[in-house]
Amino acid sequence: QVQLVESGGGLVQPGGSLRLSCAASGSFFSINVMDWYRQAPGKQRELVAAVGSDGNTNYIDSVKGRFTISRDNTKNTVSLQMNSLKIEDTAVYYCHAEVSRWSSGRLLQYSYWGQGTQVTVSS
Repeated sequence: QVQLVESGGGLVQPGGSLRLSCAASGSFFSINVMDWYRQAPGKQRELVAAVGSDGNTNYIDSVKGRFTISRDNTKNTVSLQMNSLKIEDTAVYYCHAEVSRWSSGRLLQYSYWGQGTQVTVSS
């Protein structure tokens, strides 16, 4: 099994910054994509930012220029630096990873989620 443990959420004023971190542990062959999703009350969960094992990144338009995703492959961690936060960034943020694991002699892909961390942007 693989566990994803998040940290770094909290309450911040508009224009402030927060940094989310997520650490993966357990038994796996490799971690492919690591990303951050968020879900605001009454809305669907959406992909915020993703980073591949090669370091390539993708962002939704609403966070481009404000959020930066990064990963440390040696520590199996992914971080999301969030600057210039807006009220509409308020949501529960989830770490997610696509992981390759051996199962019955085959290398298979599995999807794992963290427990979520609350980010509240409010004055």
